[in-house]
This record gives sequence, C-alpha cells and structure tokens, in this order.
Amino acid sequence: MTTRKNSGTATTAKRQRTTSTGSASERRDHLVKLAAELFARKGFQATTVRQIADEAGILSGSLYHHFDSKETIVDEVLSTFLDDIIARYRGALDTSTDAREVLSEMVRIGFATLEPHRAAITVMQNDWNYLRQFERFNYLVKAEEEVEQIWVEQIKAGQAAGLFRADVDPKLTYRMIRDTIWVAVRWFRPGGRLNPHALAEHYITVLFDGLATGERTTPTSAAAG
Repeated sequence: MTTRKNSGTATTAKRQRTTSTGSASERRDHLVKLAAELFARKGFQATTVRQIADEAGILSGSLYHHFDSKETIVDEVLSTFLDDIIARYRGALDTSTDAREVLSEMVRIGFATLEPHRAAITVMQNDWNYLRQFERFNYLVKAEEEVEQIWVEQIKAGQAAGLFRADVDPKLTYRMIRDTIWVAVRWFRPGGRLNPHALAEHYITVLFDGLATGERTTPTSAAAG
C-alpha cells in the first residue's frame, strides 16, 4: 500500500514538473514572438525592455526571469530564422543535380519564410548594420556568407552546364534575387490573393522565362558586370 502511494506521489510530482516546464517554455516562446513583432514594427534600437514587458502584460523584472537583455531575445529571433533557412537551402542541394531545379527550390524556400519569419526578415533589413557591430552577432555575417556561397555556386554550376547565360554576374544575380524575396515582406499580406507558393512560382517564371517575348534584345555588354 505504502509503495503504491509513494509511486503515485512521485508520478504526480513528475507530471507537475513536466507541466511547469512546458508552461515556462511556451511562455518564453510567446515573449519571443511578442518582442519580435515590436522589433519589426518599431525597430530594435527603439524598442525597450519595458515596452516588451508592457506588450506581454508583465513587469520588466519578470521579463528578466526569461532573458537577460533584449539582445538575447533578438539573438533568438534571428538565429532561429537563419538556422531554419540555411538547413532548408542545404537540403535543396540534395534534391537535384540540375542547377535550375535547385535554384527554383531555393526560391520557393525563400518565399515560404515570409509568413513564419516575417518579423526576423524585417529586423534583418532594418537593423542589420547596427547589430553586426557587436561580436555576439558575428554569426549574421557568417550566415550571410554561407547563403551567398550556396546561391552563387548554383548559378555558376548552371552557367557551366549551359543552363544559364554566361554573361551575367553570379554574385550580382544572387543579390538581386535575394532582395526581391526579402523586400516582398514589406508588401506581402498573409491571406491575400497570392500565397507564398504562388508568389514563388510567379517569380520563378519571370526569373527563368523572362518578361519579353521574341529574340533577346539586351546587349551582352550591358548585362556583364
């Protein structure tokens, strides 16, 4: 009898600890999302810890129970985004040996981040130059360099295979593609006429098939970089 009671008590205590841990984790995630929205709307530098706490309906001191600074929060926002998209880009490299197919998939991946990582993308655009000054955010530059390398290598592979024009600059082309995708976060609205997948497919069509019909009229010297 005693053994059963002790066993039951231990089980109950374990369940309570698990529930408490789960609640704390959910609360932390909620705070990160609230802060991310504020950073995107007001700018990281202009957002204070007190404003984040007010948005969450808690005292500033309670926020410090979860995070030691607002830098820690934005760190989590950005690293989560970059870890996710880099992992997806790496995965795209395994989907095909055809550079056009790989680039198409990476375009889809980029547009697919507009909804789940909208705030992070906005912060990257608005506060990149400020954040990169600090050592703790050195990974931002390293992540950008890795992403650029992935794209540029695929563009070069497509040129070598005769799939893409040889007279376009790979790095410039990547940056134009990147900016087209990321700037879309400023006007794209979830639930609108086009979802991220439809946006991606439209852009892929324009990217590879172009806008003009008939013979190419752009002089090669104008496109070379």
